[in-house]
Amino acid sequence: MIVGIGVDLVDVPRFVRSIDRTPGLVERLFAEGERGRAPRSLAARFAAKEALIKALGDSSGFRWHDMEVVTDDDGKPSFLLGGQVAETARARGVGAIHLSLSHDGDSAFAFVIAERAEQSGSAAR
Repeated sequence: MIVGIGVDLVDVPRFVRSIDRTPGLVERLFAEGERGRAPRSLAARFAAKEALIKALGDSSGFRWHDMEVVTDDDGKPSFLLGGQVAETARARGVGAIHLSLSHDGDSAFAFVIAERAEQSGSAAR
């Protein structure tokens, strides 16, 4: 069962202007493992974090570093959650988070589905 869905779109040139204008923004928004990527890739990761907040329905106490976007060996993105973000996901019964990222031209896009954990022993209705 779906707990929440989140979508976010980032204008890449605007995002680049923001990180150029504000020293330290990349370090504030992204965990160490996310840094050093191309600006459009960072923009997509920022969109992913915003989409996750929307899917979970609340951002109280969230820290940007507690939502790290990682990729597996095949390039599939996913989240590593920590702190209040992980606690909120657990409290809402989230067992899986599905993430899709895309960027084309001047846009970076993320789509997140938060799915409820399956409960063992429950019958299908």
